[in-house]
Amino acid sequence: MGELESIRVFLAVAEFGSFAAAARHLGLTPASVTRTVAALEDRLGVQLLVRTTRQVSLTSAGAVYAARVAPLSRVLAEAAEETREAQGITSGRIRISAPMSLGLKVLPAVLSQFATLHPQTHVALNLSDSFIDIVEEDYDLAIRISGPPSDKSTIWRKICRVPRVLVAAPDYLTARGTPQTPDDLAEFACLSYAAEAREEVWELAKGASRRSHRARGAFSANNVDFLARLVMNGEGLALLPRFIVADDLEAGRLTRVLPDWSTPEIWLTLFYPPYERLPLKVATFSDFFETYVKETCPL
Repeated sequence: MGELESIRVFLAVAEFGSFAAAARHLGLTPASVTRTVAALEDRLGVQLLVRTTRQVSLTSAGAVYAARVAPLSRVLAEAAEETREAQGITSGRIRISAPMSLGLKVLPAVLSQFATLHPQTHVALNLSDSFIDIVEEDYDLAIRISGPPSDKSTIWRKICRVPRVLVAAPDYLTARGTPQTPDDLAEFACLSYAAEAREEVWELAKGASRRSHRARGAFSANNVDFLARLVMNGEGLALLPRFIVADDLEAGRLTRVLPDWSTPEIWLTLFYPPYERLPLKVATFSDFFETYVKETCPL
């Protein structure tokens, strides 16, 4: 491994305070990271890191070395990326945050095809149904399903609408009856989706009529796949993105409830940090993702 690459590995270990964490970040094995840093120390003739059973920390010499080489490493990485971008080549690492359910259903095929077309670009994906502050946590972009954004510090790009449907298991409706109006929902167990597992308010509309219903049932959760499984188990009704339950509706495992009533629009949206200009790798992935969703996997 060359000296510049050795410096990059050393800086990652210094940042994460762990050979294993640095290895995960760099896509290397812990053994190779350990060997690389040891070889760098041998070349310099100084100890850069103090190893203990709990953590890795910089020696005084290591701190001085890291302070001198970190700007150089960053400038060289930026220069390499800018040179590739000038030739239309995407490379480097993209950190992406996405919802768990969307990630499991849609992103494996997206990433496989993207990797075939752009083999020099590494995608580091974090799947979470919790809100991620992409600026604070240093993500290149986030894929979200939500209403209009409220975060003024980010840039956002609408991809498509995500229809939602109110569903229940046929056996549950046979036993309890079928709601005919939103007012009837008070007599049913309504399972709530919320980021912090709190009660969800369903806003329903039909023409000029508007109704609000606070979903109250035995369960609430922050994952729509989990709620869909509870609904199929006969635990109540839930308001879910249609793409999550489309197969179950077609197979008859779930039934739509109040199909004439609609809910406020939510969108599949890409969120970015406040870039002055989208990096080529981010713009390329965004375009590819949008094309895939609209042409291959409509939600």
